[in-house]
Amino acid sequence: MPQSAKKPFIDVLSGQRQTVPPTWMMRQAGRYLPEYREVRAKAGGFLDLCFNPELAAEVTLQPVRRFGFDAAIIFSDILVIPYALGRSVRFEVGEGPRLEPLDDPSKVATLAPRADLGKLQPVFDALKIVRDALDPRIALIGFCGAPWTVATYMVAGHGTPDQAPARMMAYRHPEAFSKIIDVLVDSSIEYLLAQLAAGADALQIFDTWAGVLPPTEFARWSSEPTRRIVAGVRAKVPDAKIIGFPRGAGALLPAYVEATGVNGVSIDWTAEPAFIRERVQSKVAVQGNLDPLVLITGGAALDRAVDDVLANFAQGRLIFNLGHGIQPETPIAHVEQMIKRVRG
Repeated sequence: MPQSAKKPFIDVLSGQRQTVPPTWMMRQAGRYLPEYREVRAKAGGFLDLCFNPELAAEVTLQPVRRFGFDAAIIFSDILVIPYALGRSVRFEVGEGPRLEPLDDPSKVATLAPRADLGKLQPVFDALKIVRDALDPRIALIGFCGAPWTVATYMVAGHGTPDQAPARMMAYRHPEAFSKIIDVLVDSSIEYLLAQLAAGADALQIFDTWAGVLPPTEFARWSSEPTRRIVAGVRAKVPDAKIIGFPRGAGALLPAYVEATGVNGVSIDWTAEPAFIRERVQSKVAVQGNLDPLVLITGGAALDRAVDDVLANFAQGRLIFNLGHGIQPETPIAHVEQMIKRVRG
C-alpha cells in the first residue's frame, strides 16, 4: 500500500505511537456539513450518492479539506453487500434502511451464495478518485459491516432497538443463520480486498450491534466471523491494516482482539479507561472514544472530555475519534474546537 510509512494513521496501526494522535471522525462525511447537504440534494437518494463515484468521492474529501483530518473514509454504507447479493435495499427518508426480510429458513435458502462485485464497482471507482486527490500523508479507509450487524438488518428487514429478530433466529435456526453469516463473510473478504486494490490504506469492520449479544453468542457471531474476514484478507494482503469496532463489547474486547487479529479496535464512550489501557491498548492500537453528544455540547464540557480521552489513552497508541458517528446537529465550530484541542 503506497507511502504508508508517511501516514501517521497507518503508523499507529503499525505499532508506532504518535506524539499527536491522528484524528478522524466516524460519519465525518455527513449532514452536519452544508457542502454535504448540497451534494446529497443533487444526487437524489442515498444509494444514488453512494453509487455515483464522482459525488461519493467529493463528499469523502469534504471533511478532509475543511478540517485537515488524518484519514478519509470512503463514503458508502454497510448495506451495499446485501445489495450486491441481489437483495432489495432502499433507504426511506426519516426511517432508515428497508430490506426484504430473511426471517425464516425457507427465505434464507433463496440467498445468493456470493456477491456480485460488479454492482459495487462505483465504490471502487470512488476510492481511486479519492486516492489520487488525497495528500500522501492522509490515509484512506475502506470498510464493511461485520456479518452479525449486516445480518441483523437482513433478517428483520430494518433496524430494531435490540435486534431481537436476528437474535431469535440465531437461537431457533442456527444452521440457517450460519448460512447468512457464511455468505457475508465470503462476500466481505472479496469486497475488502477490492477496496485495498482500489487504493484503500486500511480497513474498518463495523459491528454496530455486537453489544446486544451474550458472551457465548458474541464469540460465535461477532468475533469468529470477523476473525475469518481478517484471515481471508490477510491471506492475499498479509500486511493489511484492519480496525474492528464491536460497539458495546465492553469486557469482551480483550477476547475479541485476541480472537480476531485486528491491528486496532475502536471503543465507544462507555469503555472503562484503565481496563482498556491494561487489557486492550497494551496489545493493539485504540481508536476513540469521545461521546458524540459532548461534541454537540461544546464549550468547557468538550474541552474536558477531549482532555480525558488524551489523558486516558495518548500515552499509548491512539487514533482520536468519536465513540460512534457524528450527529447531524453537531456545530462545525465544535469540531474545530475538538481538533484544536487534540493537536494543541
